[in-house]
This record gives sequence, C-alpha cells and structure tokens, in this order.
Amino acid sequence: MRRYWPHAKEDMLGAQSNIAGCLGSLGRDVEALVLIRDIYAGFVATLGLSHENTLGFGNNLVLSLDRCKLWDESKSLLRDQLLPAARRSLGFDHDLTLRLGRSLAVALTRNPESTRDDLLEAESIMQDVVQRRR
Repeated sequence: MRRYWPHAKEDMLGAQSNIAGCLGSLGRDVEALVLIRDIYAGFVATLGLSHENTLGFGNNLVLSLDRCKLWDESKSLLRDQLLPAARRSLGFDHDLTLRLGRSLAVALTRNPESTRDDLLEAESIMQDVVQRRR
C-alpha cells in the first residue's frame, strides 16, 4: 500500500483524528481519549517524536487528558516527551513549543492536588511564554 499511496498512514491518522474530534464534541471524552492515544502512538511510529505533526498531535492528547482530568499523566507526557522534543527540534521560541509550555501550566493549575510549588512553576512558565511571544 505504501508504494501506491505513500501518505496513506498519515491520512488514516488524520481521519481517525476527525472521528476523535467528533466523539469529543459529543461529550464522549473517554472514548475520544482511547482513540487519541492510538493516533498519537501512530504518529510517533510513523513520523517520530520530534516531527512537528507528532508534537502538535501530542498537544491534542494533552488537551484530551485535561478534559478527562488526568493531569498527572498530562504533566508527565509534557515534561518527559513533548517539551524536550519540541525544544530540540523546533526551538524554544516556536509557536508549538510555547503552546506546549502553556499546556503544562494549565495542567499544573487545574489539578486540585497542585502544590504551591506547582502553581509557582505554572506562573513562571506563563511568564516565559508571554515574554517569548513578544
């Protein structure tokens, strides 16, 4: 199939992403999350973690985790995978890197178990994002 349609895998992931978006719009967030996890794994396998499309979809996964109140998993994914890869491949000032930073700040502040240190870290991240956007 790759020989005839070299982008078929990416197209399939895009179509699945649209289905996940529909599930999310219907309020079926847990079902959407299951599909989004599979899509993210497909992007990592197909394009690699440092590819901009993979990082962008990783941010979608983080947003889905946030909707399902899985803040600890969201923080881990951002800190351990997405932000380091984005900084390496896109740079600190790239729009997607800044959006990923903002997503980490959101995950830190929305968690009802956040500590004072978490909130201070979120504030620091947002100050950095605002400064870099200028």
